Amino acid sequence: MITAAPAPALARVRAPSSAGTSWQALWRRAIRDPLELLEGLGLEAADLGVSQAALAQFALRVPRGFAARMRSGDPADPLLRQVLPIDAEMRPTPGFSFDAVGDGAARTASGVIQKYRGRALLVATGSCAINCRYCFRRHFDYAGENAARGGWADAVAGIAADPTVEEVILSGGDPLSLATHKLAELTDALAAVPHLRRLRIHSRLPVVLPERVDDELLDWLRALPWPVALVLHANHANEFDASVDRALARLRTAGAQLLNQAVLLRGVNDDVEALAALSERGFAAGVLPYYLHQLDRVQGAAHFEVDDARARALHAALTARLSGYLVPRLVREIAGDTGKRRL
Repeated sequence: MITAAPAPALARVRAPSSAGTSWQALWRRAIRDPLELLEGLGLEAADLGVSQAALAQFALRVPRGFAARMRSGDPADPLLRQVLPIDAEMRPTPGFSFDAVGDGAARTASGVIQKYRGRALLVATGSCAINCRYCFRRHFDYAGENAARGGWADAVAGIAADPTVEEVILSGGDPLSLATHKLAELTDALAAVPHLRRLRIHSRLPVVLPERVDDELLDWLRALPWPVALVLHANHANEFDASVDRALARLRTAGAQLLNQAVLLRGVNDDVEALAALSERGFAAGVLPYYLHQLDRVQGAAHFEVDDARARALHAALTARLSGYLVPRLVREIAGDTGKRRL
């Protein structure tokens, strides 16, 4: 049996007590100042190249419970590295763009992106509980692509007009950042589309803000008329703790199939030990590995890139080490392709 690793110690950052506190209140208390985050970890901003320009371009947002899983005094902590705005983000890099995966060209209705046959992605919101520095939609026009406009009417009509669409993917931003009654409003509208067979939800909230998994959300999931796949996004085993385990167990009781997709990130998980621990720790919490993505080449994220040769070598080593069901598929998204490209 795989057991959880002990929680890493912190100097002054502590997870807030969630007893009697709504997930929305905990979200509002997220850390937004890099100096506050680093002070709690016993680190100096100057030593880490913290960038006010990068912060102005893409804000810092870190739930305190997630920050409490970071290691005190460790400037290379893999969770900290994912969220800290640094100078490297401001270096223009050839081959990196503002729309790395061709979202704009695949728009079919307000907030609807359709790249692959049988599936339509609905950008449900631009909000996230955490801002990941490698986010491929960090430059996305969420204000202009507002699927919620008019009670989701344009988005749902676009999906209803294509009878080949059997699966809707709720994405964002993070769809679970919406209030549950808003999610219900959307899925009630989608339930009138007769050709839908499956619902997929991509969310980081059960990992970074596990308090989001409350009774109301579970009741909504249980009432949905389709099988549900909930794709989490965890990149490192240290993102899991007892609070995450409890949230994931509750999601499973509501009938959700839990999968994980990770991004291969330099300085975060680009070694076999880290990737194996991620798969094993996730499986211990009831989550199957799904994808290991090569970095989407969005401006501001080049410092996270791992070259394809090393990515293939890491994946081969992972395949030799773990049972097949614990090995995610190594893929890259290429604009214009008919599916994720296997590497």
